[in-house]
Amino acid sequence: MSQWEGKSKGTLLGYKIFVFFIKKVGIQSAYFILYFVATYYFLFLKKSNRAVFYYFKERLGYSYLKSKQMVFRSYYTFGQTIIDKISISAGMRNKFTYEFDGIEILKKLLSEKKGGVLISAHIGNFEIAEHFFGEIDIDFQINLVTTDLEHTTIKNYLESITKKSNIKFIIIKEDLSHIYEINAALAKNELICFTGDRYFEGVKSLSENLLGEEANFPAGPFLIASRLKVPVVFVYVMKEANLHYHLYAREAQVKHRDEKGVLKAYVASVESMLEKYPLQWFNYFDFWNKLGNHHKK
Repeated sequence: MSQWEGKSKGTLLGYKIFVFFIKKVGIQSAYFILYFVATYYFLFLKKSNRAVFYYFKERLGYSYLKSKQMVFRSYYTFGQTIIDKISISAGMRNKFTYEFDGIEILKKLLSEKKGGVLISAHIGNFEIAEHFFGEIDIDFQINLVTTDLEHTTIKNYLESITKKSNIKFIIIKEDLSHIYEINAALAKNELICFTGDRYFEGVKSLSENLLGEEANFPAGPFLIASRLKVPVVFVYVMKEANLHYHLYAREAQVKHRDEKGVLKAYVASVESMLEKYPLQWFNYFDFWNKLGNHHKK
């Protein structure tokens, strides 16, 4: 089964080095150091290299050489989004420009006062979304539903140097108590946000074709979205050139209790983003379960 192992790449020292350069010399200097970091990843991270190479060559149909080049550029782009996230959170938001696509959907959703479900993916830089919402003067609470498996030392360090996030976290628990938290948040006209593209062993899954090949998706976000009778919106924050970000919001047409329909719409929406931003696919694991057992721990 294709599954994410619950950890993202990066060490505490690596983050500290970037923060030092961002603060002392600026964002572009941190981008420069990234060439060395991306080169290291490209040379030594065999497992994620194979996974992302498969994405470029087999799923997007690039040539062997172009796919190799894109693996390097993918690491470089991913590093840029991390630097951007740190910079924006550390008070350098004015160095970036923002563009809104579908913002009226979010405004309408809030005016209806039923709450809403946002579904994103590990593409682009969704973690800076809250800084967008400040820009358009929409005051609301986002609750991010997550399986809190990230490196906590890195998380704690980033929280110590950045402004406190307004995003609240709802942790998925075995006893399903997170369902009550989700309902309570919706009752207060808050937004619930899921990422729909990371499946874990032992979690109920749904399968669907993404870029022409079947893959597993966690059933939870799609089951919940199809049963809650609140608007469902797909949202992405994608990086563009020159410190520019583009937020996309698209309302999904959801039939009640049709989780497969929500998943189909979600997959089509993710594909349309990857068509525009092929380098911003940040699932560095065997997503389509095509690389054989020796690929796994």
